[in-house]
Amino acid sequence: MIVERIAQNAPLFFLLFVRTYVFLRVAPMTSSTSIPGIARVAIAFLAAFAVFPSVAARGYPVPSTTLLFVLIAVGEALIGIITALFLTLMFSVFQLGGQFFSLQMGFGASQVFDPLAQVQIPLMGQFLNIIAMMIFVLSSGFQKMFLYGVEGSFAAMRAGDIAGAHADLFSLVVSGLGGLFENALILAFPILGTLFLLQVTMGLFGKAAPQMNLLMLGFPAAIGVAFLVLFLALPFLVQSFEAIIDSSFVTIATFFGDMLPAGGEL
Repeated sequence: MIVERIAQNAPLFFLLFVRTYVFLRVAPMTSSTSIPGIARVAIAFLAAFAVFPSVAARGYPVPSTTLLFVLIAVGEALIGIITALFLTLMFSVFQLGGQFFSLQMGFGASQVFDPLAQVQIPLMGQFLNIIAMMIFVLSSGFQKMFLYGVEGSFAAMRAGDIAGAHADLFSLVVSGLGGLFENALILAFPILGTLFLLQVTMGLFGKAAPQMNLLMLGFPAAIGVAFLVLFLALPFLVQSFEAIIDSSFVTIATFFGDMLPAGGEL
């Protein structure tokens, strides 16, 4: 029954597939090159198949002309990119948090390759990023990603609603970047503050005993203290990680609520 409706409404199903595929192609974890392209296409097809009945029931006017159809498809792809942007900012929080104290603990020159972002990032940033991915999976992150990013986006707006949206997209992006630096600094502050006090202490030791080789003593002390504080603060950091992941999905829901045209309902 549903297959017959999809065959009769192939243009609508294609629009749903475009938004879903672009979202999975840009979103963290699902955008990794380690995931085969055919698997990503299959997941996007399955997600579009799952949301098709609800979208068709609410009604989605498909343009009859080719030019308008292409413009609507581009708009659907844009919505998918914007939705994935907030999840990308979420994972950037953990990388930036590790980068804040990597230099102070002596790991500033250590860079590792991140297969998700396809860039070189500090070692501690990758360490926090791996922990964040584990928490993302354990806290039903993939279920929330499809619930908010796919089903929620289709329930909130269509590509044609972008022109009549009353939200300031620029302010939403700026607030997201501001939250990125704020959350990253909060995550890094326990270790960053401890290392700052350690540097001050080493400076006082250097004044009191100039014969001390601070270069030989400073690096092992900074690395040891940083790992000790990280070990002690890890249970609290895990709670902060989960709170940041949940807040990112709340931001996505708020974004779609703000982007609704005047008089619309989510």
